[in-house]
Amino acid sequence: MTGLSTVLIVVGLFLAGGVYSFSKQKLPKGVIAVLAIASVMCLVAGVLRIQGIWE
Repeated sequence: MTGLSTVLIVVGLFLAGGVYSFSKQKLPKGVIAVLAIASVMCLVAGVLRIQGIWE
């Protein structure tokens, strides 16, 4: 596992926690949607780097 993969996965999980927290606080759905998209993109990029598909 490379350092960038680890960072991407950690950031993705951090953003996922933000999505959960913001949804509990009833913040605007646009903010929650942007965070959710960013979270998924970070997690997918990290996993693809671990698998060696995206370098």
